[in-house]
Amino acid sequence: MTSHRRSFIACASRLALALSAVAGIGLAQAQSTTRILVGFPAGGGTDAVARILAERLQAELGNSVVVDNKAGAGGQLAAQALKAAAPDGHTLFLSHDHSVSILPLTMKNPGFDPAKDFVPVAGFATFVNAVALSGGTPARDFKAWVDGVKAAGGKATMGIPAPASTPQFAVQVIGKQFGLDLVAAPYRGSAPMMADMLGNTIPAGVGSVPDFIENNKAGKLRVAAVMGTQRQAALPDVPTFTELGIKGFEEVPYYGIFAPAGTPKASLDKLAVGVQKVIAQPDVKDKLTAMGLTVGYMSGAELGKREVAYREVWAKIIQASGYQPQ
Repeated sequence: MTSHRRSFIACASRLALALSAVAGIGLAQAQSTTRILVGFPAGGGTDAVARILAERLQAELGNSVVVDNKAGAGGQLAAQALKAAAPDGHTLFLSHDHSVSILPLTMKNPGFDPAKDFVPVAGFATFVNAVALSGGTPARDFKAWVDGVKAAGGKATMGIPAPASTPQFAVQVIGKQFGLDLVAAPYRGSAPMMADMLGNTIPAGVGSVPDFIENNKAGKLRVAAVMGTQRQAALPDVPTFTELGIKGFEEVPYYGIFAPAGTPKASLDKLAVGVQKVIAQPDVKDKLTAMGLTVGYMSGAELGKREVAYREVWAKIIQASGYQPQ
């Protein structure tokens, strides 16, 4: 073998080893990245919550954590993506009640079954939905808005972040309670709904307090009523549905993190501990509280029980509304 050929073979071997090392690093990096699926567009309340947690979870998990927005169908696409993901602890789904508890009640075939396809990792907060008035709406509070709608013929449109969501049923109940002909206008998430509210395309909307809180502070819209039985710390002057005589919304929604069924217990435990540590950090808790969340840790088992109980309550409300699963 000539010296030139030996030199060529040696160089080729070194290049192959280098390429193999680079590929190995790339694979290791891909495997060490944790994705948090979010079923709504960037810019909405759920997306903001996910990004706060993702930033701090990186230190707790020891790897990169990214938010993956799979917006559409009220979180259905993200839920289906979680079902299809490998149960290796590197794909999570951060969701509130709608995607996990409500979609299975309002759709004949959502493409996932929470009880079979998901495993709850940890819950970290509860929140309430609210009625908000667009900046161009003359009414300054809920009663004035109701009176204004009646004076204008009793008809009004209210935006909702997703079809067949709890806000849609809230619109129906509010209309029945006050003798109004209210139409729920569904959007693909809270961000586009908020854009139309800020542009005064629609006069009012129903969504989560985290969706509305910043623009309420800025005076660009007005939160007029919150669901539940207790006033919110971030909105102490805003009356509750209970105060306004609107019943059936006492069970408040939750925020939780879910993993694909079959995820090893060791991975679930590591993730749960990470979530618990992150929400205990004072500045994280302050940020989430300022968004209108009531921060509190729930273990995977506790989150699972809450999800089932919440779904049972809403199954009765949806059935009573006459809504037929699509």
